[in-house]
Amino acid sequence: MSRAFTKEEDSLEAPIIPPRAALPTGTPNYVTPAGLEQLRAELAALEAERTTAEANRENEADRTRQLTVLNGRLGALNERIASARLVDPRAQPAQEVRFGATVRLRSLAAGPERHFTIVGVDEASVAAGKVAFVAPIARAVLGARLGQRVTLRLGPKEEEVEVVGIIYA
Repeated sequence: MSRAFTKEEDSLEAPIIPPRAALPTGTPNYVTPAGLEQLRAELAALEAERTTAEANRENEADRTRQLTVLNGRLGALNERIASARLVDPRAQPAQEVRFGATVRLRSLAAGPERHFTIVGVDEASVAAGKVAFVAPIARAVLGARLGQRVTLRLGPKEEEVEVVGIIYA
């Protein structure tokens, strides 16, 4: 019988531990209060998942593999939480784009209006309109003041926009 379909082969492969969102080397790990709470909730969920996996004695090879992945993810998450630098958006200057700002931009070329919130790398979600502070669009507007014009580089083309709204919540 061929050994190609046996579980023993699976146990020889090193498990893949998914990486955290990229944070450039030497860059502080800024987080909003909501972002830090999100990290803590993820930690609690992973710890609960590990407790469940530790109690499962049905298949030792699967259990070991699952625990290896969970422990790797927990280690990376604990490092992120330990390195987190909490920034309260409400303490930022109201008329300037800084970490935690929800920014509204109007295109000077009659394009669509854009709005997004600048957050930490672990909190970023395009679907939720949250952009990591290390993203090119966030870096382009950081430091801009209300009414200021900024040039965005969108792939091969550039677009000039005006900062028409800054909100800190």
